[in-house]
Amino acid sequence: MTGRVLVVTGASRGIGAAVARRAGATGWRVAVHYGAAADAAAAVVADIRAAGGVAEAFPAEIADAASVAGLFAAVDAALGPAGGLVNNAGIIGGKFPLMDAPPGAIERVLAVNVAGTFHASAEAARRMARRRGGSGGAIVNLSSVVSRTGGLPEETHYAASKGAIDSLTLGLARELAPDGIRVNAVRPGIIATDIHDVHGGRAFLAGFGPQIPAGRPGTPEEVAATVLWLLSEEASYVTGALFDVAGGR
Repeated sequence: MTGRVLVVTGASRGIGAAVARRAGATGWRVAVHYGAAADAAAAVVADIRAAGGVAEAFPAEIADAASVAGLFAAVDAALGPAGGLVNNAGIIGGKFPLMDAPPGAIERVLAVNVAGTFHASAEAARRMARRRGGSGGAIVNLSSVVSRTGGLPEETHYAASKGAIDSLTLGLARELAPDGIRVNAVRPGIIATDIHDVHGGRAFLAGFGPQIPAGRPGTPEEVAATVLWLLSEEASYVTGALFDVAGGR
């Protein structure tokens, strides 16, 4: 994949940042998308460049179709058309019981996690599709094992959004296969990132570790390794697959 362009949404931290860094080290030209964390995105870009890779940072509101279209147009101009996409941008949206959901909270989670993935996938597919002059490509969606467990207490909204990502992955894999586009999903378990600050951060991660068959939370780099394999030619016959990276959970 040397020289091809990869767009990673939500790439300023956590799993997205790990994917971006690993992609840059393996020859991808990386578009580091961010929502508001410009400094963190710039740091990821600096890391990639320091290691000899090519990267640029791009802001966009992932839940807004026009903003996402602008993101991909900016990537076209700076790096070239996307040959790969990692839909990583997502939010938990807080903890709350269904009966006490704050106004607009569920809608915001679905807009970012689900609609955002639709918007980015559509823009990437327009550039990759053979029927539109593209040369194919690969999309990897970040789902979660909560799509099959129902999630942690008071986070059913998040689990439901990831269930939608699983369905979207399967449907798009079938729809886009004739255009040479593979679509897969990675479903992380408990991974040591700051998304768990809502649960108590390090204390939560330390307490949850014994409940995982592997005995510990995973790392962003372990998830990134699977994502990059799915983007690679080594996975050329893999599409419509849901890969759990969850330590046996």
